[in-house]
Amino acid sequence: MQRFNDHEGIHGNAQLTPALMREHCNISAEGNQLLKNAMEKLGLSARAYDRILKVSRTIADLEESKDIEPHHLAEAINYRSLDRESWAG
Repeated sequence: MQRFNDHEGIHGNAQLTPALMREHCNISAEGNQLLKNAMEKLGLSARAYDRILKVSRTIADLEESKDIEPHHLAEAINYRSLDRESWAG
């Protein structure tokens, strides 16, 4: 909540705007490559990319981590792939 004190109408990571995502969802080169590989392998959209970053930010927050680490991204990607599998029937 402290992160969004100066941003009216934004109360959590799910509401991050593209500008706020650039500010708060920085990832390392290793994390970027992991996300790029997942996008290609799973055929994910730009919208899915944003959602993965937001979930990764939340996972990092739960671990009280300032940065989004590759393992945060991997967990968020895993959730996304599980979600796709359940919708595939």
